[in-house]
Amino acid sequence: MPTVAPSLKIAFIGSHGVGKTTLCYGLAARLKALDVSVEVVREVARRCPLPINEETGVAAQSWILHTQIAEELAAQERYPVVICDRSVLDNYVYLLLAAGPRGELEPLLDAWLGSYGMLVRVPIVDEPSADGVRATDPAFQRAVDERLLEELEERGLPLVELDPRHRQRWVDAVVDGVWRRLQPPQLRLL
Repeated sequence: MPTVAPSLKIAFIGSHGVGKTTLCYGLAARLKALDVSVEVVREVARRCPLPINEETGVAAQSWILHTQIAEELAAQERYPVVICDRSVLDNYVYLLLAAGPRGELEPLLDAWLGSYGMLVRVPIVDEPSADGVRATDPAFQRAVDERLLEELEERGLPLVELDPRHRQRWVDAVVDGVWRRLQPPQLRLL
């Protein structure tokens, strides 16, 4: 396949412990094999100096949200394709669960959501496993997922949904979607 030049920012969205990070690196590897220059924006919550998960608050989630945006900006400056381990909407959902709506962040959130060329929702397949950072309570994992679905529906965001019954095909499905978006539009003949 030929090298492509268009730019695209992809974000995997979903609750914690669903496989977003695995998909990010799987997608990046497959795209690099197709000679596409990519950068992965890793989940910033893992580096947050403030409490996260069920103990999070406005300060922690504001730090995470703004750091996410800063890292996406830097990546977009250097690479034509950027793969995000989360979107700003995911980060905002944790804030909503902890502290309710934050009117001051809504305009930023709405504007930034428009910068994603592809949102890929990763469904819950298993309960979260302990890794020393992410929450392991399945009820909290489901609460995040349910609120994220509500936000997606309210905002009417276009979305690629991964089928929970076919996890082994997730990377293939995303690669196909990305590749279609990176191809130049075809001209209609006659």
